Amino acid sequence: MSLAIVHSRAAVGIDAPPVAVEIHLANGLPALSIVGLPEAAVKESKDRVRGALLTSRFEFPARRITINLAPADLPKEGGRFDLPIAVGLLAASGQVPKDALQRYEFLGELALSGELRPIRGVLPAALKARALGRILVVPAANADEAALVRDITVLPAGHLLEVCAHLHGSSLIPPHTAELPGDGYAGLPDLAEVRGQHQARRALEVAAAGAHSLLMLGPPGTGKTMLASRLPGILPPLTEDEALEAAAIASISDQGFDVARWGQRAFRSPHHTASGVALVGGGW
Repeated sequence: MSLAIVHSRAAVGIDAPPVAVEIHLANGLPALSIVGLPEAAVKESKDRVRGALLTSRFEFPARRITINLAPADLPKEGGRFDLPIAVGLLAASGQVPKDALQRYEFLGELALSGELRPIRGVLPAALKARALGRILVVPAANADEAALVRDITVLPAGHLLEVCAHLHGSSLIPPHTAELPGDGYAGLPDLAEVRGQHQARRALEVAAAGAHSLLMLGPPGTGKTMLASRLPGILPPLTEDEALEAAAIASISDQGFDVARWGQRAFRSPHHTASGVALVGGGW
């Protein structure tokens, strides 16, 4: 039967709901359709996948191809489904074995050359894949971020050919391990740099020790932002769950997540003219 099912993940905020990429090859005039509420970037994946398969010297099936992204009522966006669609096409056409696909989850955008480009929101997907005990295949540029999750096997791939060679068993991709920074306070502004401001410093210390809210009022130039930027440096270290949650939020932002900032508390300094929408949005 010319049917293959590949597991992947969508991105909905900091959640990563499962998506089953179903590929079916049928007789008839060559055609390709993608169903399952795909947005523009997902619809364009058929051209990226075709180019990647041909330049990698695979055969693109000249059959009637239906690609279903289930569940059908979940919006799909971005180029994260390029790799699972390509793997599914190869499996459905018998060019890679499909027996082992159930143990993997695939994420990644494909270049026309077959190279894998990084995507956003890998960390939430890694957390969900760990819960199911699956192996996560991601672009090499996202491997450090995904490997922040303990007890998960992350396979970093730079090219579609590497993924196919691994599935064939001819050249296995070694699991990736991330070296976490040892000090979550490294690079943070130090409260010891503040001279004077004894009452304000005392208020920061009390707020940090008791997890209290803090409101600083005063005219411009009195040091409110300077003092506030040093509050994360005296707060207790993040727990692993808190660090993962903070990193997951940064992972879906436009700036992305920097592994060097693992375990650091976020500090944002919006301008006083920022709107409510701007305050809710933003990056790391």
